[in-house]
Amino acid sequence: MRLVLIFSICAIIIYSCKEPEESIPSAKAITLELPNEFPELPIPTNNPLTLEGVKLGKMLFFDPILSKDNSISCASCHDPKLAFATNNRFEEGVGGKIGNINSMPIFNIGYAKEFFWNGREESLDHQAFGPIMNPVEMDNNFRTIVQRIESNPEYIELFKIVFQDNQITGERIAKVLAQFERTILSGNAKIDTIDFFKKTAFDLFIEGKLSESEYNGAQIFFSERGDCFHCHGSVLGTDYFFHNNGLDSDVEGKGRGKVTGNPQDDGKFKTPSVRNLAFTAPYMHDGRFASLKQVIDFYSSGVKFSETIDPLMKKADQGGIQLSEDEKTDLINFLLIYTDSSFVANPDFQKP
Repeated sequence: MRLVLIFSICAIIIYSCKEPEESIPSAKAITLELPNEFPELPIPTNNPLTLEGVKLGKMLFFDPILSKDNSISCASCHDPKLAFATNNRFEEGVGGKIGNINSMPIFNIGYAKEFFWNGREESLDHQAFGPIMNPVEMDNNFRTIVQRIESNPEYIELFKIVFQDNQITGERIAKVLAQFERTILSGNAKIDTIDFFKKTAFDLFIEGKLSESEYNGAQIFFSERGDCFHCHGSVLGTDYFFHNNGLDSDVEGKGRGKVTGNPQDDGKFKTPSVRNLAFTAPYMHDGRFASLKQVIDFYSSGVKFSETIDPLMKKADQGGIQLSEDEKTDLINFLLIYTDSSFVANPDFQKP
């Protein structure tokens, strides 16, 4: 009995003399300040926004280590100065490979439920796997990326704080990228500052907050004359759904239909936002239109009928909505009040 007691006392003394294990600091939770009239932003419970998580995601977003040859980053195709889009029709991936899809702007992306033009990914927390592993884009694998990250002490420390352990995985890399991307909010355009979604366009015109051309354009946009509001009428400038808007008559196996295998989805692509169009040319999923004028010309007289044309395209059989040149100018002038110049200059979104 005495021997057991002595052993216990010695064990306690030895344990008390050991160096205490270093505790990992807790990540600091943050709450986003949403633009006026924006709906609540869904945040997954298993990937809450934290100061360190957003910082880490931002660092990785701008870091070319995500690509096979360290030549391109996420920001290469999603430039913050271009509203996180690109001015090229198709971007160049590693090794000079050229894709066939235009890079979609990613502002306000946290509100989306499916991702990419055809909606092939259903989670923002997994979205990064696509471009990172795509042989035409970054052409990389997460084993290589993790090895590179593990050679950077700052990255190691941030991952430890965010996830409270020493493990770095592809899933966690995608999660912190998603944390940063959820903070990329654009809602400070003229249309927001004049409280357009609280008042009528006529009242704003009378108050001198809309020019005559902008007012006329709003009348086209939010009426059956233009049919724009069906897909773009929300404060976010998009319904985030998939529509066949009449770009082509041959739609078999293209767009959403390629993902679902349902012929009724052929030719349907995700609705882009009308916000920040001044920065995001060229337009459409394949960047076929170099200017906003070309887009309006298409909707006016270039629409092509197919079996899956959206029912909202009520004048597809006439080739489009048949706008006059003055109406086209008015509609473009209205669309440009969605331009958020402060967003593209926001230092929070520039390269660290």
